[in-house]
Amino acid sequence: MSFGQGGPSWGPGDSRTPDWAALAEASASRARRRKWLMIGGGAVATTAVAAIVATAVITTGTGGGTSGSDKNASELPAPADLPSQSSAPGPSFSSVAPPPPPDPKDYIADEKKDKGPVTVDAFFPGRKLTMGDRVYAKGATARTTQCATTTQGALGTILDSNGCDQVIRATYSKDGVAVTIGLAVFGTEAEARKAAQQASGGVASLSGSGVPTFCRGGSVCRRTANSYGRYAYFTVGGFTSGKNVTTAAKDVYAVGDDLTDFTFRQIRHRGEVQASAAAGAPVI
Repeated sequence: MSFGQGGPSWGPGDSRTPDWAALAEASASRARRRKWLMIGGGAVATTAVAAIVATAVITTGTGGGTSGSDKNASELPAPADLPSQSSAPGPSFSSVAPPPPPDPKDYIADEKKDKGPVTVDAFFPGRKLTMGDRVYAKGATARTTQCATTTQGALGTILDSNGCDQVIRATYSKDGVAVTIGLAVFGTEAEARKAAQQASGGVASLSGSGVPTFCRGGSVCRRTANSYGRYAYFTVGGFTSGKNVTTAAKDVYAVGDDLTDFTFRQIRHRGEVQASAAAGAPVI
């Protein structure tokens, strides 16, 4: 072999001369094999994908063909498995309204219902009276069926004419001020109200048990008259020194107001106790 200026050169008789026809045939054969391999591989891949999809459809279709998002619904019990309607009777309500609770005032408005004891201790218990931060010493007490003997002026006649049954008196004092309250008991609420409205004169002060005579001999004192239920109550209050009471005497007014307030509460509580007993309910 010889090399010229333009590169290698093979002569016709050189044994190393390539067989171009054979090479061309081999190259064509390889191209055909690659083409069939690609076609065959695509078919295999398509078949595999189809198999996977079919498997997925079969797998998710188990249990009635529902999708994964409907799984919870498929787990609900069938209608036949639900509990049947209970045969137990439902609650019933009476169409009749319960009777109203007893009115406490009914039990202090008439002697036919007011059966509690009428005594000094029933209305004015203990040895002192406490109202808020004010403490009053309890003085003399008295009870009588001779109503007119407990009064001054025209009040005695008024009590008797309206059917007064008895009068309970109690005196309380504090710092030179004393007040007597007289609780007049009647048969009905109407009688007690009329006596209080007609009040003239007043209840007589009750001294003793450490309280000197007061509101006697012409000294000016404060007087009040009220009623609640079949009870009328009257007060007379003033200074134990005999000094006249004026509108500026706030201490006299305070003692009298506390005592009338306490008496009202005692009468009302009396009605509450008897009404609760009649209804069978505990008293708070």
